[in-house]
Formats: sequence, C-alpha cells, structure tokens
Amino acid sequence: AQPGDAFSFFYYLFTDDAKHLVPNKMRDFFCTINLDQEEVFRTQVVEKSLSPYFGEEFYFEIPRTFQWLSFYIYDKSVLQKDLRVGKVAIKKEDLCNYTGKENWFMLQPVDSNSEVQGKVHLELKLNELITDNGSVCQQLVECHGLPLINGQNCDPYATVSLVGPSRNDQKKTKVKKKTSNPQFNETFYFEVTFCVVFYLFCSILQIVLSKLCSKLPYSFRYLLQPRENGNKSSKTDDLGSLRLNICYTEDCVLPSEYYVSLRNLLLKSSDVQPISASAAYILCEVCRDKYDAVLPLVRLLLHHHKLVPFVAAVAELDLKDTQEANTVFRGNSLATRCVDEMMKIVGKHYLKVTLKAVIDEICESPKPCEIDPIKLREGDNAEINMENLRYYVDKVFREIVQSSISCPTLMCDVFYSLRHLAAKRFPNDPHVQYSAVSSFVFLRFFAVAVVSPHTFHLRPHHPDAQTSRTLTLISKAIQTLGSWGSLTKSKLSSFKETFMCEFFKTFQEDKFTESVKKFLDDVSSTESKEPSGLKMYKRAQGRTRIGKKNFKKRWFCLTSREFTYHKQQEPIFTIPIKNILAVEKLDESSFNKKNMFQVLHGEKPLYIQANNCVEASEWIEALCRVTRCNQKRLSFYHPSAFLNGSWLCCKATVENTVGCARCTADVPADTQIEIDGDRETERIYSLFTINMSKLQKLEEACGSIAVYQGPRKEPDDYSNFTIEDSVATFHTLKQIIDIVGKLNESHEKYRKKRSSSAKYGSEIRKQMLTIKNTYM
Repeated sequence: AQPGDAFSFFYYLFTDDAKHLVPNKMRDFFCTINLDQEEVFRTQVVEKSLSPYFGEEFYFEIPRTFQWLSFYIYDKSVLQKDLRVGKVAIKKEDLCNYTGKENWFMLQPVDSNSEVQGKVHLELKLNELITDNGSVCQQLVECHGLPLINGQNCDPYATVSLVGPSRNDQKKTKVKKKTSNPQFNETFYFEVTFCVVFYLFCSILQIVLSKLCSKLPYSFRYLLQPRENGNKSSKTDDLGSLRLNICYTEDCVLPSEYYVSLRNLLLKSSDVQPISASAAYILCEVCRDKYDAVLPLVRLLLHHHKLVPFVAAVAELDLKDTQEANTVFRGNSLATRCVDEMMKIVGKHYLKVTLKAVIDEICESPKPCEIDPIKLREGDNAEINMENLRYYVDKVFREIVQSSISCPTLMCDVFYSLRHLAAKRFPNDPHVQYSAVSSFVFLRFFAVAVVSPHTFHLRPHHPDAQTSRTLTLISKAIQTLGSWGSLTKSKLSSFKETFMCEFFKTFQEDKFTESVKKFLDDVSSTESKEPSGLKMYKRAQGRTRIGKKNFKKRWFCLTSREFTYHKQQEPIFTIPIKNILAVEKLDESSFNKKNMFQVLHGEKPLYIQANNCVEASEWIEALCRVTRCNQKRLSFYHPSAFLNGSWLCCKATVENTVGCARCTADVPADTQIEIDGDRETERIYSLFTINMSKLQKLEEACGSIAVYQGPRKEPDDYSNFTIEDSVATFHTLKQIIDIVGKLNESHEKYRKKRSSSAKYGSEIRKQMLTIKNTYM
C-alpha cells in the first residue's frame, strides 16, 4: 500500500432461496452472480421447480472496482437462449444496510433501460466570447475522455444537450467503434443557460449549471444513471422474490508502516511458548467463527513464509488432545482449518493439472454409473454401471497417485510436519504417519474437488444431476482408497451401504495399497522432485482471445514444459516455460479491452484477453507459479502495449527499452501472486477490534490467575479458551490491546482526512468477496 491509498475488503454471506418465479409452471432455474454486467459465477440448475434451492460457496478476489452486485434468475432452455426472469441489484454503497440479517428482495424486470453502468469524465469551462454583433457568450462546455465500463464492446456515441427556459440545443459526438472505453475528446460550445444533459445510449447525466458557475472551470466524473422513462409497465410483483442473507464488512488499509507492530506480533506466533499464548492463536479463539480469522491469517503467514512452523505448532497442540490414532486430524480444529485454507490457495493449479482432463471426460461424455439398486432406472444394467464406475475410479485414482511431482512444495512441507508429529504422538502405530497425510490430501482435497469441480474451477458450471451423482460415487471411492488401511476386510464391513461394500471387494489388491503408500511418501517428503516425462495439462475454461492487433479465439494449454495455443489439436504457437520472463496484467487502455494480461518471453509479448476478471487472475497465478524458478525473470516491465512507435505507458520510442514498472516481485513459492500483507493485517486488526471486549475480559482473567487462583469472572466469554500459561497469555493480550488502540487513533485521523478531501470512488483499489449460497 502506498501512503494515502485505501483498499476495501468485502465479506458476504448469502443465504437465499427464490419463490413464486414466473412463468408460473415448473421450470429449470439457475442464478448468476454478476459484478455490474459481468458474470463471474453461476449456480447449478435446479430442475422442475418454482422455488429453487442451492447450497454453494463462492470466494474470490475482485480485481477491479464495481458499482452493483447483481443476481440474475434464468429460466434454462435447451434449444433457445436462456430467459432472464428477473434480477436483484444491490448498490455497493447499500450492501452494509442488509448485513447480518435475512432480506426478501422482489425480482426486478431486466430491460435495456435498467442495464446501465459506467462513468463519464467531463470538463466545464466558462469563457467570455464576443459574437459578431458584439454581444457576449459566457459559456464553453468541453466533453472530454468518457471511460465507460460495459460488459461488451459496442459502438458508443454521446449527445450533449443544453436545456433552458426558452431554447434547447443538442450536439452529438462521433461514433467510436467496438470499444467499452471510448475516448471522445470533443469540445462543444453553447450559450449560457441553466442545465446540461448528457446522454449515452440509455444513460443520462444532468448537470445544473447555476449551481456550478462559481466552481468553473471544473473537471469531474459522474456515474451514469438510467433514464427516467424506463419500462414502467413491468409488474415487479409478478416476477417472484429472492431471499438473501448478507454479511458485509469494509476495511480501509493504511500505509504499510502503520502495521509493523501488529504484523511482527503475528509473525512471531510460532516462536511463542506455549502456542496458545500467541497472537495468532488468540485471534482464532476469540472470533465466533474461526473461518473469519483463519482466512486472513493463513494468507498473511503465507506471504511472509511463516505458515509451516505455525501449522506445526497448532497441530502439535491438537494432537495432545487426540486419544486414538484413527481420529488424527478428523475434526474442525485450528490446525485442520489452516491446512484446508492453505490447500485451497496453493493447490488450485495442482488440482487442475491433475484432475481437469478426467473431470472433463466424465462431464462431457458421461456414462451411467448408478450402482444403488434403489436408484436404478428402468432399463439400467447394474453390472455395466459398475464397470463404468470402476473405469472412472481407476482413472481418477491413477491420475492422483501419479501426480506427486506436481504437488506444491509448500503442501509437501506441511504434510512432512504433520506426518512426523503424528508418528511422534503415536509411536506404536505404523500407519498413523500415513493417515495423518491422507486425511488431508485425499479426504479434504481431492475427494472434495471431485464432488464439486465447479468450486475449484475445474468446470465452468455445475454438472447435471446424473453427472453429479457419478462424481459423488467417485468421490466416495477416492476417500476410501486414500484412507490408509480402509481396503482391509475389517474396514469393508463398516460400510453403511451394501452396494458400496460389494463394489470395493474388487479393490482388495496390494497394488492399490502400495500406490497410496508411495504417493503419501512422495508428497510428505522434503526432497526436491525433478520433472519426469509426465505432462501436466491445463486447458482454458472456454476460449480466450489472443493477439495484438487481430484478436482471434484460440485454445490455450499450460504444462510443466510449455505454454501453447491451438486452433485445433496441434499447437500453432509454443513458448517453453523456461523462456517466460514475466507474466503481468495489461492496462485496458492498450486495446480498449478488459481482463487483459501479457506473457513476456524472448520474442514480442503475447497479449491475452480472458473471458472475465476471475479467469484472468487465475491464468496469471498459474503461469507465475510454473515459471517462478526461471532464472532470467524480469524485474521491470511495461504495463501498456507498444503501439504506433511508442510505449503507451512511458512514451519511450525504443521497443526493447527497459520496462517502466516493477514486476510482481518476491512471490512466495506456491502461493497466490497478489497477497497483500497490509490488507490481511488490516482485516485482522478489524477482527481484534470487533472482539475487543473478549480480549479485555480474557486479560483480566489471566491477571487474576497470575496473581492468585481465584474464581474467574464472566466465564462465558472465554470458558472455551485454554489458558496454559497465564503470564505469557497476559503479556500477549496487553500487546494486542495496545497496538489496536494505536491503530484506532490512526484510523480516526485518516477517516477525518478522507471525509474532507477524498472524491467518490477515487480510493477504492481492491475487494474480496465471499458468497455462501445455501438456499435460492
């Protein structure tokens, strides 16, 4: 963060269900989640319902500002275009009004007049001009630089009208072809009057000049608004309604130096004895929902290379309370939640190169796999279905156990620590060292990704009902195969479902057990793994536009050896991974296109446009991770393109000149590339602030225990917290409370400064979004 910069961190929890949708008959519905008009996620299709239900979670980083968070309800059609039934659109500024409670929203009609977004940059000047007859003209209006944010490229133009009591003047700009960020740069002259009206498509901006005359010349930006003559005939009460439960927070991030004390206190947590007296542990204990604390904490520790020792410390504490070896790391403790979050962050690309190809095959060419006699359809053959299921399970299992070379180093380091801690805790159990690792990598990682491929971006959308059932059966099989010792006869008798017991009798072979053992040995080893002949493929989720001047659709493929794009099967352009020098975002102004990034290598940069902002971020992350060890990575790059003989960013005229902006540097191996340590520290500060009363009562309790073994006061606020060392815990709590107090003062000063000088929308830089859809 730079001095004066502000960031926003948004955290949403949605519980939603729709009811009484139109048309008033049983149909197939789904819902999309949109930032302005850009779709970023969609739910599964709920078949034959008027009150569809969903249970899904979405968490993603928003790489741009936005005006509206919208939910569109669609009527799924097989032969025609999906019909938009209605929408719920919530202004970014209004999200805080709905936080922490359920709200019913009436679906609004979707028409051209309501689908308005973007902003306009205008400059007004007031000049005295002498006319031919000697009179004076007192006004000049300059319309300049109109950046519009739209979901599609179009042919925009604008009209500027001067509205007065006796006359109306209107002038029109030139049409700009195929752009969502038109630069008009045109000047219009009018005689002085009272009001200017600016029109763009179905948008409107009205300015009363009499209120601005004292401020001219004036440069300003306004958000476009719908025209007032929208579709008034639509009956919103006939479209149905949507229930949302939203939890929203917004954080303002101060310059980095303000967080030094809190950041250092958190980063030394793994060195504190006992670990329960550390700031990181206390944070997770005082928060009502541990997930609120684990998310920013894991990201902060990842960013500063401190996650592995902290996980090892809390895992050791977790094992002290574990009495049986077969229950190691099976609960939702702080240790397991930290590992879960770590795997989601650093393991996304690993999942894609391991499972995406086989998941695509299952979803795109599905075979019947139902083996439950109760659920078999008429005409189904149970034996053939079992063969199909066995084929899929074998293929998924084989991809997993052969993927150890792709496992991120950080995951291997964590698994190594967990394995040895479990073996130390239960020295007489030879299998616990393997079950400690398999409980994460099979049960909480691969099995979850198989059953919910859309959640891990292995598929763009939800699979249909039959495919979902197939994936569920495969996931159950992978959990069982990956659980150490589960293929023994004693384990088979514990199956609740008889048909699964019969299915697994075919897997009682030593080769499966040995394959799992070898895989677990590999992924829990700290030895570096050299690449073998195994290729790890990644195909884009849909087609991506490439090129510099002539943009064409191409398929992209990323492996551990090369980055290619294809028109059909054979690649038409290949970049060896070792030759990639940098992967960075590209300014939208370069080609007037959104979601652009560039791959810098020995030749000219490769410019790529992704389908949406989330996909662009994921591609950049994957490319950066696979090239992180390249020795010739650049330190500087050009954030814009080289066009018409100069770089748009720095105006340099030599094409091979050194870049003018610093590359994304010091990226921790196997982590997301844009973890902002200051933002995560600010989120933790906010959590401490919210739970300050608990911290203070806990401090009082520790002080009482340290002085005398007297009764604790108000135990409900900290009775679940284990105070192992009252003196050490008291010392840490005092530091936390003092640091939070100083940050409170800094925030108050910054809020006063911001309220007096900041313009609307000028300080928002980044957002985070979590959506948990449990009903819709």
